[in-house]
Amino acid sequence: MRPEPSDAAVWRGRLLVLVAAILWSTGGFFAKAPIFSDWPPESRGLMLAFWRALFASLILILLVRRVQWSVRLIPMTLAYAVMNWTYLNALVLSEPTVAIWLQYSAPAWVFLISFLWFRERPLPRDWLMLILATLGVAIILSAELGGASSAGINYGLASGFCFALVVVTIRWNREFDAAWLVFLNNGVTALVFAPAVLAAEVLPHGEQWFYLIGFGMLQIGIPYVLFAIGVKSISSHEASGLVLLEPILVPVWVYVAWRNAPDYQFPAAATLAGGGCILVGLVLRYWGAQRRKRLLQHPET
Repeated sequence: MRPEPSDAAVWRGRLLVLVAAILWSTGGFFAKAPIFSDWPPESRGLMLAFWRALFASLILILLVRRVQWSVRLIPMTLAYAVMNWTYLNALVLSEPTVAIWLQYSAPAWVFLISFLWFRERPLPRDWLMLILATLGVAIILSAELGGASSAGINYGLASGFCFALVVVTIRWNREFDAAWLVFLNNGVTALVFAPAVLAAEVLPHGEQWFYLIGFGMLQIGIPYVLFAIGVKSISSHEASGLVLLEPILVPVWVYVAWRNAPDYQFPAAATLAGGGCILVGLVLRYWGAQRRKRLLQHPET
């Protein structure tokens, strides 16, 4: 039986997960950077997905300890590649808050897939999360009637579903080295998108290289490493609650950095309301579960 982590280790784990969430939240900052405005909008998401995955894999390869292979890795890597493409297209074609909150509908999809695939019995808080997430997505979709980008919304919905598939398939392959799984996901994504990126004949130039290196290493590569270390000292429920900082900060970074850009869009009221519903559902599901666990362990408090 593994010993309980010390208080210092728990707080160090929480700090690492929080730093990972902050770094993850910079996705909109990089994807919406005006420096990429000379890239065609219809292929910008794919090109960003390629370069981000390439530079992320370069840092993740240093952490791989054990290389293993199984046919089960194929659906995982394909789901990850499609998730990257759809999410970055959603970021490019719509307001970033729409993209991130639609992707955070993934826990509801995970719940449904796990129920159908692993036959896990749902808890009342799972149903509550599903209802609130569905309500939130419906509110965000209502923005489409008000003139929001239907393509961006569709990509956002698809990214949430693909994110759920990634979570489920990673769990399916949980006996493999975690660093190997993350490296493989990013490496395959880069390989899958390489032909289309090369065919586009649009290569990064000047300061774009620095943005892309930061996008891959700072926004994806390093945060995954920090999260993997931090989650060893805290529960998965607590970690899931802490990373809720990501969707809250995504529009903040975009506003601070690019609010004066010609194509900047302030989050619509429907997006904020829908995101709020999803956030409440996630908090009730994960932080509520963590609180009940503490009360059971320490009823006197």
